[in-house]
This record gives sequence, structure tokens and C-alpha cells, in this order.
Amino acid sequence: MNKVMLIGNVGQDPVIKYIGEGVCVATLSLATTERGYTLPNGTQVPDRTEWHNVIFWRKTAEIVEQNVRKGDKIYVEGKIQNRSYDDRQGVRHYSVEIIAESIGFFPRAKSQQPQPQATQPAQEQPLPEPEDKLPF
Repeated sequence: MNKVMLIGNVGQDPVIKYIGEGVCVATLSLATTERGYTLPNGTQVPDRTEWHNVIFWRKTAEIVEQNVRKGDKIYVEGKIQNRSYDDRQGVRHYSVEIIAESIGFFPRAKSQQPQPQATQPAQEQPLPEPEDKLPF
């Protein structure tokens, strides 16, 4: 099975092209970050960010064209495709791409405008009393 699922941030506005008989193709770079951690001996392992080249076709590419911008957090499902090509000097280059089959969106961050401050602290709600019998 060739299946990949990624959640990450778009690194640049998508590049949109129409080929053939109006077939839309969108490409973008997607950054995924694996959070750092501390080992039991105290060694710090830093965050690790990977960049992925993602290609969208047809209707999904049109959705990307209309809705995706640099900095957006998106979910991508698709498959991994490896390609190779020879440049003009005859040097072979390899490329790993994600061929997207679907996309999901996360809410965009609110604007950086200051939010009104609450004038009084929120009151705590009392916790419900536990029942004597559990339903299971």
C-alpha cells in the first residue's frame, strides 16, 4: 500500500498551471515538524522539519488555487512518487513527490489585531457531584 498522510504548513503560495485541455495542476511545498524532546539523560533533541513537494491535479488543484495560501495549515492525503531525470550535463537527479488525492483545511489564524480584554475574571463553574453508580 502506498499511502501518506501529512499535516503541515504551506511554505509558499501554490504554483498553478493549466495543461492540455484545461487540466489544473497545483504544486506547493509543505513543511511538517516533528517536535523535539529531552532524553532521560538530559540530551535535547531539537525539532526536525521536513519539506515535501506536493502535487494536486484537476478539481483538487482548483480547490487549492482558490483556498490555499502561504502559511496555511493543511491536511494532505495521497501517495509517494519517486522520479529521476538527467540534467543537461547528464547528471541524474532524484525527486520525491506527494501526489495528493485529498486535502483538508484547518481554521486560519485570527488576525493580529488586539483582542478586547475581559474586565472581570471568569467565574469558575462547580463540578457536578459524582454519581454512586457507574453506567458500566
